[in-house]
Amino acid sequence: MAQKATIYKVELSVADMDRHYYETHNLTVAKHPSETDERLMLRLLAFALNGHEQLEMTKGISTDDEPDIWQKSLSGELELWVALGLPSEKIIRQSCGKANDVIVYCYGGKTAEIWWEKLQNKTTRFDNLRVINLIEADISALGSLASRSMKMQVNIQDGDVMVSINDNIIYVTPEEWKGAS
Repeated sequence: MAQKATIYKVELSVADMDRHYYETHNLTVAKHPSETDERLMLRLLAFALNGHEQLEMTKGISTDDEPDIWQKSLSGELELWVALGLPSEKIIRQSCGKANDVIVYCYGGKTAEIWWEKLQNKTTRFDNLRVINLIEADISALGSLASRSMKMQVNIQDGDVMVSINDNIIYVTPEEWKGAS
């Protein structure tokens, strides 16, 4: 018998001083049985880092033709495609063709570094692609705070990210490996 997704209720408050975006999102997030707590928390962090009223979580890990998060215009065009992990060159190429902007949040320490070394030269032609690495220790710390009912506050200023969950504070340092042109 197939396992069912675990449902998480998250009150996500975003204060992004860099983009002047201040909003609270009440999210119901389904955690796929094969998804780790770290990846779930990374999805929430990526949502906060790209906060927008049109931003949506997708089916994500259970489908190959959708990102983890996307933003569509009111007329249905795909404005933003957010992928997590270490996607293949083919998936990056297809994503860049479908959306105005593509952001890949990679993680995994040395594994992510090796992945990027192999793909870096193959992605130079994609002007709408950004690749951001998140340090393994930061993601691990976030994963340890995952709970089925959370109040999560994300403050962003000058590229620095502070995540507060209950009484715990974690500082996350995103490293931009590739910026959009």
